Amino acid sequence: MPSPSPQPRLILGSSSIYRKELLSRLHLPFDVMVPNIDETPAVNESPDATALRLAQQKAIFIGKQAPNSLVIGSDQVATLDGEQIGKPGTHANALKQLQKMRGRKVVFHTALCLFDTRIDITSPQIQLENIQTFVTFRDLPDTELDAYLHIEQPYDCAGSAKNEGLGIAVIEKIESCDPSALTGLPLIALTSMLRRAGVNFFATSSN
Repeated sequence: MPSPSPQPRLILGSSSIYRKELLSRLHLPFDVMVPNIDETPAVNESPDATALRLAQQKAIFIGKQAPNSLVIGSDQVATLDGEQIGKPGTHANALKQLQKMRGRKVVFHTALCLFDTRIDITSPQIQLENIQTFVTFRDLPDTELDAYLHIEQPYDCAGSAKNEGLGIAVIEKIESCDPSALTGLPLIALTSMLRRAGVNFFATSSN
């Protein structure tokens, strides 16, 4: 029997430790490269358009340096009433975010791009998808929100609550077709894209 085709090189275009951990769950070898792009939203750009554009730009930035590879780019934009919610950066900003969101539903747009830079390909060169996650926050008092922030310090997280950590205690409900999307990398969508690109998740080295 002919030998199976080698798995293509897989690259995660992200500095996020959360995306790296998520991708490692697929048991595929991969490299990490950090894209250098301007992540400022364009004027009058919708949240989903921002996420999709940035995910694609990240993948293309890395892909230009990595021929014969599959490059993953992802970006997430959180919104409340259509207004984008960024990373708070400080305790005071994070508290303001949680106060504004308590008892309300926030939409997280997690965009995913797979850029195929191989020379001979039969699958689309760029696959792009946006996964929406609806998060309802608990209506908690300021004292509990402040205490949570001091414990977890999620100041690098849009929405100021890490669902993979103690932030789950400030969340009342999560609605999504792709559970890992909220953490930053929608694995159900990604595995579909990788399958279309010819990746075999269950290949073994045994004869």
